[in-house]
Amino acid sequence: MIANSLLQAAPPSPASADATLAQLWERVRRRGDMPGFAKAISAILGAMRGEDEHQFSMTQTVLSDPVLTQKVLRLANSGMYSAFGQRINTVTKAVLVLGTEAIGHLALGLKLIEELTRASPDSAVAHVEMEKAVLAGMVAQQVAASAKGRDAEEAVVCSMLHTLGRMMITFYMPERWTALQAVGGSGGEDAAAPPLLGLSMEAIGRATAEHWGLPKNLIAGMRRVEPAPRGEVFTHEDWLAAVSTMSSQCASSLWNDDEAGAAQVRVLASSFSSMLGVEPDHILTAIEKAKETAATDLSIAPLAKPAEKRAADIATRRMRAEGNKVLLSGVADMRDVVATATPGQMMSMALETVFQGLTFSRAVAFLRNRRENKYVAKIGLGDGAKELIGALSFDDAYSANVFHASLGSDRVIFVENAQDAKFAAKLPQWWKDCLSDARSFVILPLSSNGQPVGFIYGDWDDSFPAIHLSQTEFALLNDLRSLIVKTVVRRQQVELMAAAKPR
Repeated sequence: MIANSLLQAAPPSPASADATLAQLWERVRRRGDMPGFAKAISAILGAMRGEDEHQFSMTQTVLSDPVLTQKVLRLANSGMYSAFGQRINTVTKAVLVLGTEAIGHLALGLKLIEELTRASPDSAVAHVEMEKAVLAGMVAQQVAASAKGRDAEEAVVCSMLHTLGRMMITFYMPERWTALQAVGGSGGEDAAAPPLLGLSMEAIGRATAEHWGLPKNLIAGMRRVEPAPRGEVFTHEDWLAAVSTMSSQCASSLWNDDEAGAAQVRVLASSFSSMLGVEPDHILTAIEKAKETAATDLSIAPLAKPAEKRAADIATRRMRAEGNKVLLSGVADMRDVVATATPGQMMSMALETVFQGLTFSRAVAFLRNRRENKYVAKIGLGDGAKELIGALSFDDAYSANVFHASLGSDRVIFVENAQDAKFAAKLPQWWKDCLSDARSFVILPLSSNGQPVGFIYGDWDDSFPAIHLSQTEFALLNDLRSLIVKTVVRRQQVELMAAAKPR
């Protein structure tokens, strides 16, 4: 009865809203902006609004944060922007190709994700709301990418900020959140907010966005809308509001990864299809992609299976630590015999070392046969490697693929996702015919006097957890390469001396 009487009460006076916001700003002032986000927003928005050297200012703003730089470049090269048909290797080029506004919105969205996921609030409730906001952004990114002609960057930011009011209350005013739940019950906090706080959660979020100085179009896109056919006047802000409303509701439905939530997602896709201009099946496909990303990137959502993820992470780190010991020992063994071992013996030692140290599914050593102008596989370890040896060879004439790129540059190349459709053009046909079940692989080129003499190849299939080589591992691989090359150079010198002797 108490809950019903409160929810049906007349709207409170504006003074209640003012008091709530005043208390919220005071908490923010004492505790710091959530956490440090306002400072990042000011720098990014300042760069977007700057009149002098507009693009240079945005480049400098992004480059001032190494993590943000890496994320902007990664997203600028993602499938969302593949239509540009070019690799973006610098922030300057990203700004030139995508534009200052687009990079600004990218940076805002990425910075919000970084700050929210880095925050470890005392309240588990606040952490849940933050991760739901990140999940909403993931959904919006995929849905917007499937809606031609729409700005995905704005959609991501609006969707993550759509529940900003809930984030602010759980983070700064947890006692008010407890009161809201006491009145409205779990899930009824939004309905209980006007009588208890003097304004809605949406209004608190918009007030915070205005307090931060966010662009008006983003603030307009943060509003909640009900699904309906498009009216005669349907603006870009209306579309942003629709996608952010649907994405935030999808985030709540996806959270527990259960059938009830899946059913609700199907209803949302059907309900919002007309407003978004995207077929329901395409929306569901986009949401499924976001769900896959969330399972990897989120930390506490049931969807992400955090306990299993932590166990797998601990096991992987333990395995990698043991693997690095194998690499260190193998390099030490090779260094002990570098003065006497043949190139073939060193290659065999190296192959065994990397196979065990990096837990490859298989590893293969290739040598260059100059008489036949080919690279030919000589030794193989792992799943079916020996049976593949006879089929693994290719011409040494340059071809625009990842193997010749590694051999030509004499640099170790690590391919994280060989299954990426955009990467297919960089893979040679012989690899596709024989090794295409690999998910990730490494190429260790071996060069003497600037000329390639062979390489070591190692890969992982889908049974191995996703991997990123560390700087320590790269350093050990380079040590291993240099030791093999020393024996090759020594043999070449012996051969030259023998050829120079009078007969």
